[in-house]
Order: sequence, then C-alpha cells, then structure tokens
Amino acid sequence: MPNSSTTHEVLTAVFQVRHFPADAVASRSGAVCHAGGATELAVLLWQRARDPQADAWSLPGGLVRNDEDLITSARRQLAEKVDVQEVSHLEQLSVFSDPHRVPGPRTIASTFLGLVPLPADPKLPTDTVWHPVSDLPEMAFDHGTVVEHARTRLAAKLSYTNIAYGLAPAEFPMSTLREIYCAALGYQVDATNLARVLGRRGVLTATGNTARSGRTGGRPAALYRFTDSCLRVTDEFAALRPPV
Repeated sequence: MPNSSTTHEVLTAVFQVRHFPADAVASRSGAVCHAGGATELAVLLWQRARDPQADAWSLPGGLVRNDEDLITSARRQLAEKVDVQEVSHLEQLSVFSDPHRVPGPRTIASTFLGLVPLPADPKLPTDTVWHPVSDLPEMAFDHGTVVEHARTRLAAKLSYTNIAYGLAPAEFPMSTLREIYCAALGYQVDATNLARVLGRRGVLTATGNTARSGRTGGRPAALYRFTDSCLRVTDEFAALRPPV
C-alpha cells in the first residue's frame, strides 16, 4: 500500500525578542542597536548530534504519539527536548508534506509558531541556543523554510492583531514595546505612532505605574500592559509598513 510507512511529526518555531552582546551580532535591519549590543528576534534551535545532517541546527519537535493531538504533542516536545515548559502563545502554522522533505520514510510535519515573552530566560540544554532570525546557521532539512514562514506569519499578525502580547513583559514602557515591534518586524518603528495606533485600537492599558528613572534622570516613563492576554483581531484591514 503506497505511503503505508508515513509518519507525522510536529515542529515549533519558538520566537523571543532577546538582547545580544555587541560581539555576537552585527548591526542588521530591524535590530535596535545600543552600546551594549542589539535587540533582535531570535528563534530556538538545537544542534543535531547524529546523521542525517549531523551538526545542522533544527527546530524542536518530534513524532506525534497515537494518544495525543497536535498541540499537545508540540507542547510535550518543547518541554522534553528543549526544556521550555510554557509559551505565552502557540498556534498552528502550516503543514509541510513534500514526500522528500526528509530522508527515509515519508514524514509529514505540522508546524507551529510559539512565542516567549522578553523577560523569560528558560534554562536550556547544552545543545540548544537562541539564534538571531536575521543570521540563521546551517539548518537541517526544510527547517529554515519553516522559520521563514513563522516570521512572515508573526509580522503579518503584528499589523492586525494584538499578538505582541506574547513577546512583551507583563508591564513595559513604550520604548520597550517599540524595541519588540522593531525586532519582530525587521524595520524601525516610531514609538509615538505605535502608541497612537495601539491606543486607538484598545490594545494597551495604562497600569498607573512608572519605570525607574535612568542614569540621566528625567521623567519616569509610564508603564503599560496588553489589555488582553489572548489573541484577538484589532483591525482586520490594517498593515504596518516600513518607513519610506
């Protein structure tokens, strides 16, 4: 019987906006650069120890068990393979079904987009590293394409949903939210315009708290939070665009 040995796996592109030291990254489009380095969108990858494609970097995932659904499998694989116990947002991305996408028996991959908020710093196994999405290492099989699809999905949803709640701290000044949008979108965003757009859509709520004053003093920045901690469409026809 054709394809009787077909197997089914899940792969998850887990993104987080992270601060990278100056000696680890170069200045790239969308990165928010500062004296200590840069803030960029990163993806979680683990390095394969065995063939096929030993030493190539892979997305966390594995085969779906007979007794679990896809999202349960995705969460289990993250916890078991890379010790990520919780993600703030997880959604199915797409299905990769090319008969030759991996060697051996045909393997269909259901892929997911996962988000981890900025302050979280999960303890990772020694073979697992956060990599800037703008400077990916050699990737196994079609995993680089999965990352591209996930990045495109995230950038699109930043325009018309509140999905940035999955990348943001519980409370934040607008400067931090701007860094998150710049890193995730891959281009610079004006903080004033961002606050105006998100405020008009009811995405943000002022907490009444203020950030600590910086070394130079000045008026403490107001802190905000996302009004909702689950995904919702805020403007189905909106599109954030890079500056001309």
